[in-house]
Amino acid sequence: MPIPAIPRPEYPRPQFVRPEWLNLNGEWEFAVDPGDSGLERGLREQPLPDRIRVPFCPESKLSGIGNRDFLNAVWYRRTVQLPAAWQERRVLLHFQACDYDTTVWVNGREVGRHRGGFTPFTCDLRGAAEPGAEAVIVVRARDNTRLAQPAGKQSAQYGNHGCHYTRTTGIWQTVWLEPVPEVRFLRPRITPDPAAGGFHLELPVKAYGPVFPGRVRAALLNAGRKIAVVETSWQGGLAARLFLPIPAAERILWEPARPHLYDLRVELLRTDGSVADAFTSYAGLRSVELDAFSFKLNDRKLFQRLVLDQGFYPDGVLTAPDDAALVRDIELSLAAGFNGARLHQKVFEERFLYHADRLGYLVWGEFPDWGCNGFGPEGDNQQPGATYITQWLEAVERDFSHPALVGWCPLNETWQKLTDRITVLDDVTRGMFLAAKAMDTTRPVLDTSGYSHRVPETDVYDSHDYEQDPEKFKANQAGLARGEPFVNHLANQQPMSLPYQGQPYFVSEFGGIWWNPDAKPGEPSWGYGNRPQSLEEFHARFAGLCQVLLEDPRMFGYCYTQLTDVHQEQNGIYRFDRAAKFDPERLRAVQSVRAAIEQAGG
Repeated sequence: MPIPAIPRPEYPRPQFVRPEWLNLNGEWEFAVDPGDSGLERGLREQPLPDRIRVPFCPESKLSGIGNRDFLNAVWYRRTVQLPAAWQERRVLLHFQACDYDTTVWVNGREVGRHRGGFTPFTCDLRGAAEPGAEAVIVVRARDNTRLAQPAGKQSAQYGNHGCHYTRTTGIWQTVWLEPVPEVRFLRPRITPDPAAGGFHLELPVKAYGPVFPGRVRAALLNAGRKIAVVETSWQGGLAARLFLPIPAAERILWEPARPHLYDLRVELLRTDGSVADAFTSYAGLRSVELDAFSFKLNDRKLFQRLVLDQGFYPDGVLTAPDDAALVRDIELSLAAGFNGARLHQKVFEERFLYHADRLGYLVWGEFPDWGCNGFGPEGDNQQPGATYITQWLEAVERDFSHPALVGWCPLNETWQKLTDRITVLDDVTRGMFLAAKAMDTTRPVLDTSGYSHRVPETDVYDSHDYEQDPEKFKANQAGLARGEPFVNHLANQQPMSLPYQGQPYFVSEFGGIWWNPDAKPGEPSWGYGNRPQSLEEFHARFAGLCQVLLEDPRMFGYCYTQLTDVHQEQNGIYRFDRAAKFDPERLRAVQSVRAAIEQAGG
């Protein structure tokens, strides 16, 4: 498929939209700086020798580079003419994601630094380049996955191995420019409240210089019709807050079978009624609750049939080749009978969550901690907990308002020996849990997925169980009925988790059935357990494992590993290129049993 001149041209921030913007994806000058000596060698001040197609990382085929070695540092350069029509406004330079340690210069002046490879950051160009002028943008990204930094499933060895895959260095999501007024809105926080029949809006405002007394107006639209308008005064505070009620006849809940979305338009008005700033957004009216052992959406039990989605692509690595690929992954999951996904070891791009909102697809947000000095933030010297918490807060802030997002999971498969000199894991785990709870009291937070549950008040409890024999799997999980659920151990060690306190429980990783009948001897290929000898054996194993959890009244959900093969890990429902491996209708039929029981009120 030919790549357009501006790849990934769609608006990158669907829940906070201003009409004027300039997409900077496309060709940039580029250089690999393997010794991280580019600053001393003058790369900041000179043309770069190569060309790269942004937003694809240099390890990817779609970037035009395809260098999968350790890159350590990379440089980008592009000259942009800032539109003269943006006069009297500030120009913001947005990076949706750049891995890992990024410094940005414009016209030789440093305008921003950011640490973290999965969350967006913004540089204000005031003082470096003004509307109508030329802006020479230079970016240095340093990325060493051999250190204990949050990298998700990126390999710390040269090649792919086990469940570690091709690295991503530098820019891997959209880069764009936006003009904003001196007094402007920041990202809104939209909280649905079905009981009250509307939405709570928290609207942060950033003001430079003198402020004006004004008003904030919010309008709610349903299918293009304006159904409610609310105003509140604004006297220069840091945020405006208001409640936007929905007329009773227009109240439609967001749920997987009917993912209804309302449109929002929010304006900041001066005293003369002129608009100082405005944006559009959308929202879904739904509630999330935990009740005894159940997860409830809109006060109804909903069994979460999740699939593990790692978000890798053969040609784009962490970056989807186009927007349609994001939609396709959701549709493939739904076709196989899943109603959501655990977005695993990656903060997915905002447009994925937008499509999940549109399509009624439940998701859990997760931080890409895995592999840091083993399994989790063990090293007190290499990776202080503040970095984890800072980056995690950026992710929670970004995704708070998405109705499809129903839970948070800061960490994955963490552990630390009690004999370690400093046991920092408890501090980091608790810090990330408390950060999520402080930011969001509307969703459950799982302190860590599998292994070390170190926060007694974690909202939910879970385990990972890759037993392949359905009868043994059933025996593993039988203790839940006695209040003694299956917990993870490391070999020859005591359990690493604090005792189960009766929380809602689910198996957040299971299955992973190995299936690649085309694998040749010596070819990298693996999955969990022995490979089934036939399609029928696969389907019998899949059905047996799922039924154990579907039939357990104390289980509120599960997460099957995984949606697609990823390189050598070939245990997906679909191949890495998204081609079918199985009849999705058969998989869907297995998973429909619990849904039928719940619909009948059981």
